[in-house]
Amino acid sequence: MSVLSEGREKHEDPEDHGTHGDRDAPDARTAGSAGGAARRGPGAGPRVWARDLALGTRFAVTGGHRGWLRTVLTAVGVGLGVALLLIAASLPSMLFQREVRESERQPDASYEVAKPGPDTFLYLRTDTLYRGDTVTGLLLRSEGPKAAAPPGSDRFPANGTMLVSPALGELLASPEGTLLKKRLPYKVAGTIGQAGLIGPAELRYVAGTDILTTDNYDGRGRTYGWSVPEEPMNAVLLLLVVMACVVLLLPVLVFVATAVRFGGEQRDRRLAALRLVGADTAMTRRIAAGESLAGALLGLVVGVGFFAAGRQFAGTFEIWDVNAFPSDVLPVPWLAVLITAAIPVAAVVVSLFALRGVAIEPLGVVRTATPRPRRLLWRLLLVLAGAGALVPSVRGLTDTDDTLRTAGIAAGATLFLIGLTTLLPWLVEALVKRLHGGPVAWQLATRRLQLSSGTAARTVSGIVAAAAGAIALQMLFQAIQNDFMRPTNMDTARAQLQTTVRATNGDEARRAITALTGTRGVTGVIGTIESNLWRPGPPDKGMDFGPITSVSVGDCASLRELAKLPSCTDGDVFVALAHGKEGPEDDWVTQTAKAGAAVALRDPMTHKGGPVPTWRIPDSARTVDSRRDPMGSFQYGVLATPKALDATRLDLPWAGAMVRIDPAVKDAEEHVRNTVATLDPTTRVMTLQDFERDAQFGSVRTGILVGATLTMLLVAVSLLVTTLEQLRDRKRLLSTLVAFGTRRSTLGWSVLWQTAVPIVLGLALSVVGGLGLGLVLLRMTGKQVEDWFVFLPVAGVGAGLILLVTLLSLPVLWRLMRADGLRTE
Repeated sequence: MSVLSEGREKHEDPEDHGTHGDRDAPDARTAGSAGGAARRGPGAGPRVWARDLALGTRFAVTGGHRGWLRTVLTAVGVGLGVALLLIAASLPSMLFQREVRESERQPDASYEVAKPGPDTFLYLRTDTLYRGDTVTGLLLRSEGPKAAAPPGSDRFPANGTMLVSPALGELLASPEGTLLKKRLPYKVAGTIGQAGLIGPAELRYVAGTDILTTDNYDGRGRTYGWSVPEEPMNAVLLLLVVMACVVLLLPVLVFVATAVRFGGEQRDRRLAALRLVGADTAMTRRIAAGESLAGALLGLVVGVGFFAAGRQFAGTFEIWDVNAFPSDVLPVPWLAVLITAAIPVAAVVVSLFALRGVAIEPLGVVRTATPRPRRLLWRLLLVLAGAGALVPSVRGLTDTDDTLRTAGIAAGATLFLIGLTTLLPWLVEALVKRLHGGPVAWQLATRRLQLSSGTAARTVSGIVAAAAGAIALQMLFQAIQNDFMRPTNMDTARAQLQTTVRATNGDEARRAITALTGTRGVTGVIGTIESNLWRPGPPDKGMDFGPITSVSVGDCASLRELAKLPSCTDGDVFVALAHGKEGPEDDWVTQTAKAGAAVALRDPMTHKGGPVPTWRIPDSARTVDSRRDPMGSFQYGVLATPKALDATRLDLPWAGAMVRIDPAVKDAEEHVRNTVATLDPTTRVMTLQDFERDAQFGSVRTGILVGATLTMLLVAVSLLVTTLEQLRDRKRLLSTLVAFGTRRSTLGWSVLWQTAVPIVLGLALSVVGGLGLGLVLLRMTGKQVEDWFVFLPVAGVGAGLILLVTLLSLPVLWRLMRADGLRTE
């Protein structure tokens, strides 16, 4: 009985398609005037089009509460798409404004300020990490009363005070910022305004200090604001950007096209009533397009409202470390105009296209009969046309190319993905018509799909475009990422952090190493006290300076990390040679450092105040090969143990430390950074990493991740909205099935199967199409497939969407199955 009832929904009594008992049908006066107009004017000029579209718009807003509900549902669907398109159109402005403020807040280094003056200042950039987040800092020292205030502030920070961003101020005031507060020993004296921040969530401070000198500063400035010419983006990255735009925006357009067709079944009854009072077929189609136009126009208003409301919270949300000020979220004008004009036009075109094969008769819509099979040829032609447009671009791109046929690639990828979406309705129809038998829930689902497979296929068309594009992009990412990931030669197994602390003498440098060794969470320190050695006497003829080499004083355990030592005891000395590997040639080193040679501990060319202090390298000094240290460098010169060379005699030494930390100790890295900040606030701590990512590649990757996140959210919302719209159209049927004894759980499972079957078919189609498109993109870059199973995460997301949409639609389903759904007027 349940299946029979399901089948009858599309074969209702013809009287039900008229004006009797249907609040969505036009009233007699409106319908009569429509029929009379059709009889008086057979032409279809601009005035006729305008009249019929206006009439359809009137029907959309005067059809009672059900008509309004349908129009509002369409407007919400279109509005979501419009809002996301406006956000996408705002990305160029967002990125540009971030870059502008980043350049304008930097001290101007485009010219040299050699001498201090009343308006000059010294500056030093002191960025740090705190629990994985970057904290940008700028230390300033005024050299006169007229020193310019940094952007975002109305005054120059006084000595010992700092200006902080709102986000940093909030962090420092919370318990989570306790460790960071110890690292920034300045009193908060104000807040940095928008002009000094690249985003509202940025952690930034600008501090005034008197520790800056010409020995530890980045430079001397007078004004702020300078820019560095950007490097042109190479063709491979540009290919990624073009494909990302197509992949991320096409599902939005598909969703908008689906949304303007909401309420198609209720609209069919109204169109039949119009034919009954004398409107011809062409007029009814234009009126139907007018209804969609009303939803699209209202959707534009709703979308602008969503966008205006959402941009106010732009600084609240952070996606993949990116956020923006509301004033930055401003669409590019010509893109905003294009979106505003394209949405209404698309609504009319989609509606007319949807009705191209529908015969609207006075007693019903012939679509209720068994439709003829969908044609496959034109759908395949779209796919082939897209592939054909991509073929001319198939050549070996490299990361040094700076040209790309962007228009051809964008058009080809768009046609290819649109072709895939048009293939889905044919595929769903071809499969579901062969499905028979099974549990009642399965029969209800398959029967529903057999009767209206087009609606179900349109629902998941956006997933096909998004999934296929995501697979292709992932294949391209995997193939090219090694070209933009440079090995650093660092060894993160031997050390995780590195720093170099300036010192005034050897004792101070030794104390720095001792402090790091005793820091909480530190398991070991490769520590050396470093300086330089000079060959005594004047330089060779024709040379401006004499031979020089480095000297490192440390214990045997530390020295073994720098060179291949046959044996080592305190008192030994070694001469390490790098053999030209990332360092000077051996003969340059041995001019100064060799067994038995006397070396100067001060620069003979600049030393004043008595004889130059010297030290004799022991005759027992052994020559050894240097080894790559944890930082990936080859040390060279003299390696001495503490008993062999008193470090207090060295000239302006510094403490070099490569630190091993215990990952089990919470915030061990933060404790190390705090220790270094205590020793010298101007010293940076570097985190060792095995690979270094290209900055442009990282920016593109972040942008694509942000866009993909927003697109997947829209796809999930579109699935939910469309499913709820279909359930609302079936309110009476659902109530009837429950009244006849159908279990609510059975209907719940039927909704699950109705969602799952099209999505599974769509994912299968997207896997095939995505792998094919990915192969074409790889041929463009001359790369090979790294992993054929890149589609598995996409399939997992699809399965998650099935469960999510089903769970969210169940409360509405239970409400629609009440007995009052049988009530009619």
